[in-house]
Amino acid sequence: MVSHPVGYAPDLEKYLKTLKGQLLDASVESLISLLKRRQIKGSEPCAVATAHILLQVVARSKWHDVDTLIDNVSRIGRRLVEAQPKELVIANIVRRVLGLIRDEAAEDRNEAASETFSEAQMTPTDTVPPLDSRWPTSTPTKQEPVGEHIAKPLQTRPTGLSSYSSVNVPKALFHLLSVSTPNDAELNIHGSPFGNSGTSTPSWRGHYAQVHSLRSEVIDGIEEIKDEISQVDDQIAALAEVQIHPGDYVLIHQPSPTVERFILRAALKRKFTLLIATAPPRKPTSEVQHASFRKKLAAAGITVINIMNGGLMAYMSRVDKVIIGARAVVANGGVVADAGAAAVARAAKEQGNAVIVLSGVYKLSPENPFNEESLIEWGDSSSFVSFEDGAMVSGVEIRTAITELVPPEFIDTYITNLGTHTKDHLSTLIADHYKQEDVDFHLWTEGER
Repeated sequence: MVSHPVGYAPDLEKYLKTLKGQLLDASVESLISLLKRRQIKGSEPCAVATAHILLQVVARSKWHDVDTLIDNVSRIGRRLVEAQPKELVIANIVRRVLGLIRDEAAEDRNEAASETFSEAQMTPTDTVPPLDSRWPTSTPTKQEPVGEHIAKPLQTRPTGLSSYSSVNVPKALFHLLSVSTPNDAELNIHGSPFGNSGTSTPSWRGHYAQVHSLRSEVIDGIEEIKDEISQVDDQIAALAEVQIHPGDYVLIHQPSPTVERFILRAALKRKFTLLIATAPPRKPTSEVQHASFRKKLAAAGITVINIMNGGLMAYMSRVDKVIIGARAVVANGGVVADAGAAAVARAAKEQGNAVIVLSGVYKLSPENPFNEESLIEWGDSSSFVSFEDGAMVSGVEIRTAITELVPPEFIDTYITNLGTHTKDHLSTLIADHYKQEDVDFHLWTEGER
């Protein structure tokens, strides 16, 4: 492991800088440690870190066929999920990479099989000279059918190519030796580890070229996933002007970077009133929550009202819509969000107000957990009770939630980087981005495969 100076606190940025200087195993162990200690936390940082380390697995691990590559990615992915199972985006990115590998491998097989089959066939216009140039045009001396006169030269062909009589293969010895028989083509297709070895290329050289090609294509695909993650907030913000109208009263809860960018984009062309629902500070502090965000809104001429979670119902009758940022979205439409979001959504539902969830597609998980408690992350309770209150600490169990699950029946609209969706459309998005065989990849064991 690389030694760090005293006081060094690695985060995502510092971790990414160490990837080039570390061995692959050391990079994996370092990321697992950072995830366990919550030094890398949040949906976007965890997704970016997972994509980077899986790119290193594809580029630097030892593999010689598709199955080995899938095993390597699955093995590392399971370790990352076990390090921080509350971050569902980690498993999502692993599934996306596994699906990418399967798609690229299937495409290579189809292309190569098509090329091999086309090489085994020859078109008559390119290979067969005109009939006039092969046989004299003079009339036969005997009255015999024209078909018998033409069939005589064909009887002198080698018997090994009798099945190709309908293709009219040329007589030249060079061409006869260079044409592959159907059996040869079939052997080449099934004999290669990728199923697409060329007929005129040595198997080892074709295999190396196919591995190199697959590696490059998968790396390019992972780079596209990284670009998608970096562009999610801007693509979601582009829909802000459609959702927020002039004069609206908009309530947001614990604004995430995605929500902040969405609101700031709407503030460029809309004048509305923003209500920010926040939890009361756990410790006395003079800092104003979301100070930078408030400053930008004030510069845009947006009125901001700060309310505590306990006073939501007093303002909810004036609210037009509620916007919540998602940490993850499960298959049934439930949203993992910051603690307190469920109370906000329930209050909005009681008043008949629309609840909008902002989430990138990479946060959409195909998992549908039966135990909702498994999605809740519990934090440190020392901010509420200190060890100075000895009697209370020893006699009371105090739990503070960091995240909670918002039921799908409280949500009206989901806005992703691919547009606006309803709960019923989420299954289509899941089917488009994940392979069915990769949904439960982290539950596999070596004995079950």
